[in-house]
Amino acid sequence: MSADHIRNTSAMSASPRCGAGTRGGLPCRAPALRGKLRCRMHGGAAGSGAPSGNRNARKHGAFTRERIAEREAIRTLLGEAGKLLGEMEALQHRGLATPPARHLKGYSAMRSG
Repeated sequence: MSADHIRNTSAMSASPRCGAGTRGGLPCRAPALRGKLRCRMHGGAAGSGAPSGNRNARKHGAFTRERIAEREAIRTLLGEAGKLLGEMEALQHRGLATPPARHLKGYSAMRSG
């Protein structure tokens, strides 16, 4: 380039910038598309984004209050059942209680093996 050429960059530097953040934590320095808040690389291009009626964005509901409470209740119940089995086993080892054979068939063989 010749030294006498003057660059006209005022329009470029005056245009609004993209509002997206980069991976480095700095704001994107590319110009935003006309009438949009993002540049072509960060979602301002035509056809970018999820399609209307996007089935991939459905909620699964695993973290609703009800499901969390249900899992907590199951955990509590399993903990109490484990404690009860431990107490029954301790009583059995002391000879204070014998497990009913019809309910715990194979239980002692399973526990000793």
